Amino acid sequence: MAVVGYFAYHTVQGDRGLVALTHLQGEVSEAQVTLAHVRAEREEMERRAKLLRPDNLDPDMLEERARVLLNMTHPDELVVLLPGRPAPQSTQGGAVTNR
Repeated sequence: MAVVGYFAYHTVQGDRGLVALTHLQGEVSEAQVTLAHVRAEREEMERRAKLLRPDNLDPDMLEERARVLLNMTHPDELVVLLPGRPAPQSTQGGAVTNR
């Protein structure tokens, strides 16, 4: 009886038992969710990068990236700062204005 009890205990609680299997399955499902998020983010980045390729240049995307990198706006534009995001730093005259 003791031998059967020993093996039954380790079948459920051991390093490779049912409890460990359930824990590993939970980790796998979390990793799959993370993978799906990362894939979606990568596909979005690839889509945006495709718009900047010389053979297929999108003028709107080019202007957007130039504004972000140079931190510039037109004088008549209104900049709306969203909560939780840092305010852009002005390094040049005529850079981002906050009205």
